[in-house]
Amino acid sequence: QVQLVESGGGLVQAGGSLRLSCAASGGIFSNYAMGWFRQAPGKEREFVAGISWSGTIKYADSVKGRFTISSDNAKNTVFLQMNSLKPEDSAVYYCAADLAKTIVVVTVARRYNYWGQGTQVTVSS
Repeated sequence: QVQLVESGGGLVQAGGSLRLSCAASGGIFSNYAMGWFRQAPGKEREFVAGISWSGTIKYADSVKGRFTISSDNAKNTVFLQMNSLKPEDSAVYYCAADLAKTIVVVTVARRYNYWGQGTQVTVSS
């Protein structure tokens, strides 16, 4: 059973930065594709960024150029560096693990097998 624990959320002013971390346990980290999703109140969970099993990286258009996803296999951790934050980035951010060994990044939430509990990001204007 894979367990994912996010951290690093908080309150930041527009234009600021945050770095989210997602620590994985209970499996072989290098076997997973990892994704970051977010969900704002009243909205559906949406894809933010992901790393496929083969190392391909993909970003949502809304965060491209501002967010960076990375992973540290030695620490079983995936990161999301968020710069130039905007109020519309406010949401609960979730990391997720996908056991499928694909080259492409999966952007559909229901395809992911395991989820963290989420961390709140609030960007004030």
